[in-house]
Amino acid sequence: KMAEKQEEPSNTQNGEPDNAEEGEEKKKKLKREDLPPFEIVTGERLPAIFFKFQFRNVEYSSGRNKTFLCYVVETQGKESVTSRGYLEDEHAAAHAEMAFFNTILPKCESSLRYNITWYVSSSPCVTCADRITETLKKNKNLRLTIMVGRLFMWEEPEMQAALKKMKSAGCKLRIMKPQDFEYVWQNFVEQEEGEEAKAFAPWEDIQENFQYYEEKLAEIL
Repeated sequence: KMAEKQEEPSNTQNGEPDNAEEGEEKKKKLKREDLPPFEIVTGERLPAIFFKFQFRNVEYSSGRNKTFLCYVVETQGKESVTSRGYLEDEHAAAHAEMAFFNTILPKCESSLRYNITWYVSSSPCVTCADRITETLKKNKNLRLTIMVGRLFMWEEPEMQAALKKMKSAGCKLRIMKPQDFEYVWQNFVEQEEGEEAKAFAPWEDIQENFQYYEEKLAEIL
């Protein structure tokens, strides 16, 4: 849950009534006055309602103008450390892709190797794609795989060029298959407490849309 100021409306607007325990948790968080613009809590999960809307691999993504980025970072050094979490644009002054490099991984230690996987609702904009390309060129010890639900503005020539540059810098760009959506559902989406984890329910056109975007991506790259 993102830290909220006391006077903001509670979660009830998402159709989830706040329970008392959650209220206590929030109060504890609020005592820390020094909260950054957004808080990254490892293992934080996004609300199911956001996932179902934002990650849908529809062809026309009207209203879906936010980026949700779920990440898994494997750092290999003397011992391997894996961290995971999610970012969304609204918490950050920058797009989620930029926020990742500014806040989650502001610097890469040259002695370590980083294997990073992102599960993103849509592919990056031109500016973010360029930033990814630069970051990968600078840090040869960084491997990045980006799994995307949808392709963003893929008909635009400059977007296609930016995606090609990302590929040549070593970025693996993939379209999310139904199994990938299921992985995100199980690992990054809030499950109601006390209930059996709900199984992932694929939407009707999930497979066709995956194939549609996969063909487009293959043509571009």
